[in-house]
Amino acid sequence: MSQAATFPVVRPTAVGRDRLLLLGGVLAGPIFVSSAILQAATRDGFDFRRHPVSVLSTGELGWIQIVTFLVTGVLCVLAAQALRRRTSEDGASVWLPRLLALYGLGLVGAAIFSADPADGFPAGTPRGAGEISWHGALHFLVAAVAFVSLIVATVVAARRAARLGERGRAAYHLVTGMFFAVAWVTLIVRPVPAAMVAFGLAVTAGWLWVSVTFARAASGRAD
Repeated sequence: MSQAATFPVVRPTAVGRDRLLLLGGVLAGPIFVSSAILQAATRDGFDFRRHPVSVLSTGELGWIQIVTFLVTGVLCVLAAQALRRRTSEDGASVWLPRLLALYGLGLVGAAIFSADPADGFPAGTPRGAGEISWHGALHFLVAAVAFVSLIVATVVAARRAARLGERGRAAYHLVTGMFFAVAWVTLIVRPVPAAMVAFGLAVTAGWLWVSVTFARAASGRAD
């Protein structure tokens, strides 16, 4: 009788907490994208055709983007932990929450190791790539970890969807990952304005995918 009394007390609390964490993961994408757009519209010299979002972490107002990286990264890590608990219950992939947690940690790393000023931003910075500092190099490294983790996560989700016969969802996962990967590699090989804009769109698409993934888990469906 004591066992029957303890069950409803513990279980709903855990589920409610995990749901809140997953909803935090859903909000991470809109927070990041909205912050980037608002900063781009108000900070002198920033141009999406020439600058990655990372350079917004430089200058006097750079703390805004640093906080954005930190907050959204922590939200992703916490949501990934909740996703891990949900997937352990229904047999979904254990790698998806691990990869999303690594993605979040990469964002936290991007906050700790800020990017360098580049190509005229902040205002007064000389045009061109400029010199890369030690923290700028580490910023590139942790960003690469985050990007690769996100791409692999889409592939993991696509495989599971395919096994379940959900071809439409499998295609969505793969298209998102491929778009991100191609845009990223293109930017590295040929950093022209079109490639910079395409990568910005890929980052937005990636965040949308993250939000959708956490939203599905919050509603009781795990990819």
